[in-house]
Amino acid sequence: MTTRPATTSIATSTPDDIVVRGKSLTRDLLGKLSFTEMICFQILGRVPTPDQISLVDACLVALMEHGLTPSVLAARLVYSSSPEALQSGVAAGLLAVGSRFVGTVEGCATLLARMVAGDPAAEAPRIVEEHRASRQPLPGFGHNLHTPDDPRSLRLLALARERGVAGPHIAAIELLSAALDHALGRDLTINATGAVAAALADLGVPPEIMRGFALVARCAGLVGHLHEERHRPAMEKIWEAAERAVPYETPRPEPNQER
Repeated sequence: MTTRPATTSIATSTPDDIVVRGKSLTRDLLGKLSFTEMICFQILGRVPTPDQISLVDACLVALMEHGLTPSVLAARLVYSSSPEALQSGVAAGLLAVGSRFVGTVEGCATLLARMVAGDPAAEAPRIVEEHRASRQPLPGFGHNLHTPDDPRSLRLLALARERGVAGPHIAAIELLSAALDHALGRDLTINATGAVAAALADLGVPPEIMRGFALVARCAGLVGHLHEERHRPAMEKIWEAAERAVPYETPRPEPNQER
């Protein structure tokens, strides 16, 4: 069996130039591509249309800031311990982008891809029942504050239609939302990560790389929080609040240790 040699098609350098995906960094990219366009070019190998880029940009803006979430708290806590290393705090925050916060874009996109690959109308109630049976939350749905609707989702889905880039994945998430509401007997909002998953999927972003877009956006948000932590420290107060909220309790003997 012939083994293909390891290669890269992303970047190379010469004494007088840097080439990124076949384009000269200095002649073709610098001053010609926005950061959002460059993100897509770097990750996907192509620059989407202006309307598509405007939606990617909106998704990144929507994901950048979520308040004092676990990722922000982790970043601020680590930064307060090592203020000389900004990257340590940012890295700590990015490690918290998982299957429950922000990273749910990946889980939702995987379900939408399944629907689009088959019969969306038949798959929607099937997916809902699978998650209800396993008592697992449906990624991309529900919010503890934004009820009955998440305003970010409403704007992102509306923007996709305004720009003419809404496609089968946005149609799929709306079918899935209807099936979920029918099963629950009440409205459960499509949250921001659900709307982002549908929008980016319609732009050709594969589910397995979608969390990367969330990481890019969240990275910028974390830098902002660490800048604030440096000039207006909050971690000491948060630490004190945690100690008050979780008081010490004398250990109780395990049942098998009782006599």
